[in-house]
Amino acid sequence: MRRLGCLGLIVALLLFGAGVWVAQGWKGAGPLRRDATVTVAEGSSLAGAATALERAGVIASARRFRLQARLFGSATPIRAGEYAISARASASQVLALLQSGKVVQRLVVIPEGLPAVMVRDVLLRADALSGDVAAPAEGSVLPDGYAFERGEPRAAVLARMQRAMRDYLAAAWKRRRPTSAVTTPQQALVLASIVEKETGKPAERRMVAAVYSNRLRLGMPLQADPTVIYPITKGRPLGRRIRQSELHAKNGYNTYASTGLPVGPIANPGRLSIDAVLDPAPSRALYFVADGSGGHVFADTLEQHNANVKRWFAIRRTRGEM
Repeated sequence: MRRLGCLGLIVALLLFGAGVWVAQGWKGAGPLRRDATVTVAEGSSLAGAATALERAGVIASARRFRLQARLFGSATPIRAGEYAISARASASQVLALLQSGKVVQRLVVIPEGLPAVMVRDVLLRADALSGDVAAPAEGSVLPDGYAFERGEPRAAVLARMQRAMRDYLAAAWKRRRPTSAVTTPQQALVLASIVEKETGKPAERRMVAAVYSNRLRLGMPLQADPTVIYPITKGRPLGRRIRQSELHAKNGYNTYASTGLPVGPIANPGRLSIDAVLDPAPSRALYFVADGSGGHVFADTLEQHNANVKRWFAIRRTRGEM
């Protein structure tokens, strides 16, 4: 009997010790010394996730973590993805994070006026994305910052960018004012891409849109330099002055050689440029030229414009640019 009592005591102590081993650290500080990211692969079980956590130093023991999760955690399944884990996070906190699906959100930024070929470049440089992607249709992407998860296909992110443009253009079109010279959403996209490339100042966009709208109504050539460059480089920087032969080239885009709008957009315009062509400034201006400060000066008549051009040339000469 005494032996049985001793054996029972030993078993009880072993069970108690096992319980302490399992419970230890469930809500206490974990072993991770610095913030880290851990990726739970698609289709991973709790065991697979625990192994990844142990390798990253987030938990001391994958086996104990599995036991803790089954005894103390909820039955909510874990979700795949990349997780940002804080230093000293407890096992309880780690499991809750994996069950929440609050994965690391990365960001890819498309600046206003970026051409389609360079949108593809941006996506290809995002190493955390997967798969290849072709350059999108010009003007189909809305410039903005787009969150994504590690491993997400580039094509899926591009599809979100294009959906954002369709949605914004549709909403903006409903706000079109009678003073707008465009008659279709596609025309709005084309003209907005020219406005986007002609000025980097948000406050000028409606005035630039007014100049081109006035020219369209009068049947005057738009004479926008970016439309000359686009068929040569597909929107990439030209890196030199425009040649006279290029100013006379008829290719569907060159607005020096033809009147009206180009056959398509020359970049991906932002929201402000789209809004500008749908609600241009109330102005009779037909011309504009750089003013030396990063902006432009506008003119209603050719005589006024020529005087402005002379002033601009004088500024360039003082800078040693001519």
